[in-house]
Amino acid sequence: MSFQSLNAGTQFVATSRDILHQNHITVTIGSDFLKYRALLKRERPQQVLGAPFDPDVHDLNEKNAFWLVARDADGMMMHTQASRLINLGEQSLSGYMLKRFRDFPPAIPDLDLKRSRYRASPGANRIKGNVVYHGEVWMGDTGPYRGTGLSTVLARYGIHEAMCRWDPDTIFGFMARTVAFKGFAERMGYMHNEPGALRWYREGSDRPLEGFLSYLTNEDTRYLLEMPIVDVVDVPEPQKKAA
Repeated sequence: MSFQSLNAGTQFVATSRDILHQNHITVTIGSDFLKYRALLKRERPQQVLGAPFDPDVHDLNEKNAFWLVARDADGMMMHTQASRLINLGEQSLSGYMLKRFRDFPPAIPDLDLKRSRYRASPGANRIKGNVVYHGEVWMGDTGPYRGTGLSTVLARYGIHEAMCRWDPDTIFGFMARTVAFKGFAERMGYMHNEPGALRWYREGSDRPLEGFLSYLTNEDTRYLLEMPIVDVVDVPEPQKKAA
């Protein structure tokens, strides 16, 4: 039974589209990751395409992946995110990641993959079935949009898209500890955040980059998207379009 057939999230979609329209923000969704990589090279050069969405490594298409790009009133890229479907079957996410965590590195240079490690958290031991990896989340220097709550609206927009396409058992991602401590996981809508899942090292450094596992079950996601958007975020004031 698909997410769409239950008519869940209809109010969220209508309200979020109104908010984005009032703030002159346009959203584009696609599944051509060669095109997405070219867009990032041109408009987000400070952060290269993450390895989990590299079309030279993974067979990404409209059936198993999509990217989302938001642009401001001047047509400038202000936000990105991407999602990818993974069929775990009866294997747990922890079992999958123990072997494959190096396929999900942060977008930073000079990683020492031999010293880096993954630690199975309690939730990862329970997660099975069809899951969605949610990553590539980036917000640019959004000027008048900063602190308005639009990042929350956009993050949930992408989560809703994943639900409509695949109705997955779980949506998960990894988040740097410094970012998680600022409450970004909660602003994105993640209800479960488990520390100590990842520890990345850079060449020549003994100071690790710690990562949280953030996730939503299918039930969590339905609950989140059925709530009025005003109950989960301060709705931003409409921005005036530059003359």
